[in-house]
Amino acid sequence: MLYIVPTPIGNLADITLRAIDILKKVDLILAEDTRTSAKLLQHHGIETSMRPFHQHNEHKVLEDIIAQMESGNTLALISDAGTPGISDPGFLLVRACVEQGIAVETLPGATAFVPALVNSGFPTDRFVYEGFLPQKKGRQTRLKEIAEEQRTVVLYESPHRIVRLLKELSEVLSEGRKVSVSRELSKIHEETLRGLPAQLQEHFEAHPPKGEFVVVVDAIKRKKAS
Repeated sequence: MLYIVPTPIGNLADITLRAIDILKKVDLILAEDTRTSAKLLQHHGIETSMRPFHQHNEHKVLEDIIAQMESGNTLALISDAGTPGISDPGFLLVRACVEQGIAVETLPGATAFVPALVNSGFPTDRFVYEGFLPQKKGRQTRLKEIAEEQRTVVLYESPHRIVRLLKELSEVLSEGRKVSVSRELSKIHEETLRGLPAQLQEHFEAHPPKGEFVVVVDAIKRKKAS
């Protein structure tokens, strides 16, 4: 079978006891970056062997990994941070397991967008996760859809592109519509800033951004029918 095991997004203590136990017991751990994961495994005394599994090799090694599980081995999939399959490799492997009748169990655990969403102060009863926006084709279409979205929107962005995203949001969002930007979640320099996108754009132009970002966009305000 296959276990999908979330890993800490920053603080190494943010991992469940069950996750540690499973990572110690499985026959093999599939890791997005074995160098990054080695630090986590060493910290928790996990000696299980690892094999790289990432976006550049997942198509090539998929058949062999499925064959290992069909022969009786139990594997665990981890990413560098957070829950595999959420803006990280995982979808192809889970789909292949489902198609081949291999049991899949996903453990609850760390993911960046949940604390960022709750921290935002925006409505959480209805929200949509957009992840990373496309860099070229389709980007403007997605931005226009966000501009009309009646649910809270969650986006991921890199430090190199956060200023660009905030500039684009300031151009498409209706007047007064705010965003919340969280970075370095669960780490020493964790920070959440809230305000108009143009204000936060100005902030990060003056303070070079570091760390991975979660951007939460408040839902569009609809006028009540008279």
